[in-house]
Amino acid sequence: MEWIDFATPKTISEAVEMLASKGDRARAMAGGTDVLVQLRGGRRSADLVVDVKGIPELNVLSYSAQDGLTLGAAVPCFRIYQHKAVIDNYPGLIDSASLIGGIQIQGRASIGGNLCNASPSGDSIPAIIALSAVANIAGPKGTRQVPAEDFCTGPGRSVLENGEILVSITIPVPLAHSGANYLRFIPRNEMDIAVAGVGSSVVLDASGQNIVSARIALASVAPTPVFSKAAGDSLAGKAVSDAAIQEASEKAMADAKPIDDMRGTVRQRVHLVGVLTRRTLNNAIQRARGG
Repeated sequence: MEWIDFATPKTISEAVEMLASKGDRARAMAGGTDVLVQLRGGRRSADLVVDVKGIPELNVLSYSAQDGLTLGAAVPCFRIYQHKAVIDNYPGLIDSASLIGGIQIQGRASIGGNLCNASPSGDSIPAIIALSAVANIAGPKGTRQVPAEDFCTGPGRSVLENGEILVSITIPVPLAHSGANYLRFIPRNEMDIAVAGVGSSVVLDASGQNIVSARIALASVAPTPVFSKAAGDSLAGKAVSDAAIQEASEKAMADAKPIDDMRGTVRQRVHLVGVLTRRTLNNAIQRARGG
């Protein structure tokens, strides 16, 4: 069995120094539900695993009406869907946090870890893209921010450079008359990888009859999660209607670039993107209207 050193830093600077010392042979671990499985199965290798759960900034879960939501990279899913401010203000995030694995996995898995794992099928990633989330990164060169839609660069790859860690994810305060929803299609009822997933958010005008703006993101239909800007932009300024939602779903389908594999075909996945886009938009609109 391969020897792997294990470290438990208590500060961001310690974690950055440890990770930088081993370059691409170091792996950060929050919940461990992805990286430990990958190391054990030989999909990844490392000389050093750095457990970041003991760093205070990575465990922050806070909301304010001025700054929005700050979600530490190591905050496990169960804390998210049990947090009243998140329940009240970000039901679209609850949709995804409650779907990741089973209840045991949700006791350790984090949204930050899901993002860093950079799986095309990551359930939380379309949801946070739809919510305009920003990733807050620390590393040897200081700190930087990256929009969630730009974080993943390929299957299992992200913008994180050697020595960098994801500290937190920030999500803006929801605008008035806004709503969001995430849905996926899976072969089984739970604990399966999405064949396709869609996260949508909308902002309506005060009447609730017109769409001010929208954001739509897709999972499991490309090498990375997809921000379908064209689909969201097509809704801006239009009255809520089946025709407008249909047009947006067709643009989302056009942005999907799936493959055939054991879980689904290209044709099925593209079709599912259309179905899920329409459903999530309708659900987001209902929530924006107070439903």
